[in-house]
Amino acid sequence: MAVQAQAAQIQLTIDASYLRIKRLLDIAFTLLIAPGVLFVCLLVAICIKLDSPGPIFFRQKRIGQNGVAFDMLKFRSMYVNSNQQLHAEKIKQYMQGQKLSEEGGEGMAYKIHNDPRITRVGRFIRKTSLDELPQFWNVLRGDMTLVGPRPPVPYEVEIYGEREWLRLTGKPGLTGTWQVYGRSRVTFQEMIEMDISYLRAQSLWQDLKLIFLTIPVMILARGGG
Repeated sequence: MAVQAQAAQIQLTIDASYLRIKRLLDIAFTLLIAPGVLFVCLLVAICIKLDSPGPIFFRQKRIGQNGVAFDMLKFRSMYVNSNQQLHAEKIKQYMQGQKLSEEGGEGMAYKIHNDPRITRVGRFIRKTSLDELPQFWNVLRGDMTLVGPRPPVPYEVEIYGEREWLRLTGKPGLTGTWQVYGRSRVTFQEMIEMDISYLRAQSLWQDLKLIFLTIPVMILARGGG
C-alpha cells in the first residue's frame, strides 16, 4: 500500500525504555484487576445469554500498530447476523465531517443512535463501555495496550491518508485521549490530532492519568452508546 509506505517514513519516534515500562504496566495492571473484571464479565455474560440468542463474545478484525490486523474481542451487543454495512457508511460520514442530523445536538458522531441491531443489554454495556472488558485479553496478548489510539476497522483504514496513518504508529489502546476527552463529541480530524499529540508526548504519567480519568467516563457513560 503506497500510503502505508509513505507513513512508514514519517513514523513518530517512541522511546524504547518507555515502551518496556508500558508493557509491564499493561500486564501488572490487568492481572491486578483481573478478579474484579472476571466477576463483572460473568454478570454481563449471563445478561447477554438471557437477553437474546447467540454467542456471548464478538470477534472483530481491527487494525493495530503499523497496520497489522488482529482479532479484537468484545461482548456481543447486537443481534446475530446484523448487517455491518450501515456502520461502514456511518464511518465514512464521520470521516467526511458530516453531522448526524437526526440528533440535532452538538458535535459529530460515528455511532448510530437508536440502532435497531443493538439488543437491550447491548445498549447498556455500550453506554458504559462494559462491552470492551474482554479486550483486557487483547492487552495480555500484546495486540493492544491500556492507553493508546482507538483501533480502527479495516474499511476505515482503507481511506486513510498519510496523516491518518501516523496514529497507527502506536499500539491501539483500551482508553486514551479521544476516549476520555472526545469520544463521539469531536470530529474525525480532531480525533486524529488528539491521537498524534498523545503519541508525540506520551509518558508513564500521562498513561496513569488517562487510566484514572477513564473511570468517571465509564460511570457517567459520557459519549457512549
